[in-house]
Amino acid sequence: MGQKTDRAEPSDDDGGPFGRPLFEDPSVRALSRVGVVDVGSNSVRMVVFDGAARSPAYFYNEKIMCGLGKGLAETGRLNEQGKVRALAALKRFSLLAEGMGAAPLTVVATAATREAEDGPEFQAQVARETGLKLHVIDGDEEARLSAQGVLLGWPEASGIVCDIGGNSMELARIGGGKVGKRISTQLGPFRLQQVQGGPDKRRALIDRVLKTAQDRIKSDGERFYLVGGSWRVIARLDMERRNYPLTVLHEYRMQVKPLLDTLDWIAANDLTLLRARTGTSAERMELVPLACEVLRGIIKTFKPSEIDISSYGIREGLLYEQMPDKLRSRDPLIEAARAAELSSARLPGTGKKLYEFLMPLFKSTPDDRLRLVKAACLLHDTTWRAHPDYRAEVCFDNATRANLGGLDHPGRVFLGLALLHRYKNSRSGSRLETLFRLLSEDEMQEAEVLGKAMRFGAMFAAGDPAQAGQLHWKAKSRVLELRLTPTGVGLYGEVAKARFAALAQALRATAKVVVPEDAEA
Repeated sequence: MGQKTDRAEPSDDDGGPFGRPLFEDPSVRALSRVGVVDVGSNSVRMVVFDGAARSPAYFYNEKIMCGLGKGLAETGRLNEQGKVRALAALKRFSLLAEGMGAAPLTVVATAATREAEDGPEFQAQVARETGLKLHVIDGDEEARLSAQGVLLGWPEASGIVCDIGGNSMELARIGGGKVGKRISTQLGPFRLQQVQGGPDKRRALIDRVLKTAQDRIKSDGERFYLVGGSWRVIARLDMERRNYPLTVLHEYRMQVKPLLDTLDWIAANDLTLLRARTGTSAERMELVPLACEVLRGIIKTFKPSEIDISSYGIREGLLYEQMPDKLRSRDPLIEAARAAELSSARLPGTGKKLYEFLMPLFKSTPDDRLRLVKAACLLHDTTWRAHPDYRAEVCFDNATRANLGGLDHPGRVFLGLALLHRYKNSRSGSRLETLFRLLSEDEMQEAEVLGKAMRFGAMFAAGDPAQAGQLHWKAKSRVLELRLTPTGVGLYGEVAKARFAALAQALRATAKVVVPEDAEA
């Protein structure tokens, strides 16, 4: 389990600080439907998770921009209209959870509720009017849970997590699957709105607070993982400015100099027009200029090597919190692919057999690429219900746009292109070509080889292609050899021959078929 500080003690009635334990069995792979609500300073969001425990699917996701923390720095109290909207949202979420079989909800409140003088009163009102128990966490705990959310999607993440909300901003060090030093600051946009003296005073405050954070975190040139709605809007605008072809925000990676150019571009443009181009709410866009100022300060103070976006935060951190180490150690991409195969493939279990059959082609493949090969094999037959004319593109869309953890953008396109070639020989003229530029020519060639290998192996024999033959790849002499079994002789018909030839051509190899001696006789 992750490091734990300032935690509420478990109680007998709820099974733990945030409710009932989710993972009773340390070998659990499936996740029963679980609902989580994050009551933040700006928004109240419910997410219902389902599916593979290590890479849960988002069964339901709803957000209301309540603005609970708006004006808190000035009044010391929660926003009255925000409370009305938040209570209405929580009542709805409680009823929805019951209808989905996701009750009871785990409800966590952050900066606004913990800092407002009427926070305890609001907490009691929530319990009285909705029946929900509102867990109010401190800044250190908020930082820890957000960091664990990043680890759920990025098991190998190392660097600094920065989670911005409406009234606070948390930083936490992560590495080796653990959460280290962390700090909570008051650099949320709602608070910055109350700073008197204009932009210069505000920037001076930002610099001063970030220097204090740096003294604790001590980061220089590390990767930053950004969590929070304001950061996601900035990233979406960066995509817009760059004409980036894939608008999935999770694991979107930004270099410092182009990002600074984007911050300048945002400052020079009409926010109303930018909001229309990206579909951002007016409430969210109002906070973006202040978030941009904070981001400039982060770049100045911490000098990050790279800035990445994580769509996972506190809600995912609550799941990670209860995962046994055995479950945490699994690859989220592979777990999601296994769950998809189990629920959607014609013959679940054939993905592993296909992978083993194709392994001679990938003996020298690095581990980070080999996991994509394994994921592709698990997913190769999960879109078979789609119309044949669209099956290849459905495969590609599923890989590139699905909410998957442990998969960067080039990895998404590689996986999607391999699955496209699983159903289609050629990619030329595809409407998806703009996305291919995220890969090099060599990577596109590798994806084509993988796709055509799956295209051959998946139809060579029903269930297990190893029953029909074995592949041997002689890389130096560029010879692809298929050694047929007696059963394979009968299975090696016209379509199998054409697909084996297409695979050899993709490898730029000579195809050779070896027939058993008794079959020749």
